[in-house]
Amino acid sequence: MVRILPAMLVLWMCTITVEVDHVPVAKHMTRIDRFTLVGTRNLISDIDPVGPDGLVRVVVEIPAGTCDKYEVSKPEGHLCWELQDGVPRVVQYLPYPGNYGMIPGTLLDKDDGGDGDPLDVLVVGPMVPRGSVIEVRPIAVLRLLDGGEVDDKIIAVDPAAPLGAVAGLSELQSRYAGVTEIIETWFTNYKGPGAIKSLGWQDSTNATEMFEFARKNYLKSIQDK
Repeated sequence: MVRILPAMLVLWMCTITVEVDHVPVAKHMTRIDRFTLVGTRNLISDIDPVGPDGLVRVVVEIPAGTCDKYEVSKPEGHLCWELQDGVPRVVQYLPYPGNYGMIPGTLLDKDDGGDGDPLDVLVVGPMVPRGSVIEVRPIAVLRLLDGGEVDDKIIAVDPAAPLGAVAGLSELQSRYAGVTEIIETWFTNYKGPGAIKSLGWQDSTNATEMFEFARKNYLKSIQDK
């Protein structure tokens, strides 16, 4: 019994870690089951991607410092814990180095080498609750290939948070040494060696162009339906 009890406790703790999400959730989100959060609106189609002051809106799927892999489902616009072989996916690496999410009303079309999903964004700054909609300033692009598929990430800052005054890539690198290296190292290693390849960095101009292109793609996709 002395040997069996610790093993049972370890198994129980692992099960709790995998199947229960204790990360704070935005007030407008409601959990309808273990794996699904539903908001008061569709997180893809019902949120204007640009705020009244010109900042870009981001839906936070994975808060900074966490590992549970949530994503917005299509076309429902719910926030779902991704399942892999029937098990909730937990990133087996260091936690996310920023608030990770997507820009509503955007699309990286597969015909253009994208993944068929909205634009991915990493917002550098303190954790915010899962499902939060925050307004950010895009400052750079980390260009990535995931299994040969374009999987670029826009890097952004929240003007109200630390680093919020940063306007572009060169300023981020000069004022906050090591940040871009940390982000690039994380994305090129979290899936294992060789799974994701970096094609380098681009500045805020490219981030804006990418957003505008993805926005046009999304509007075209709904017009074609």
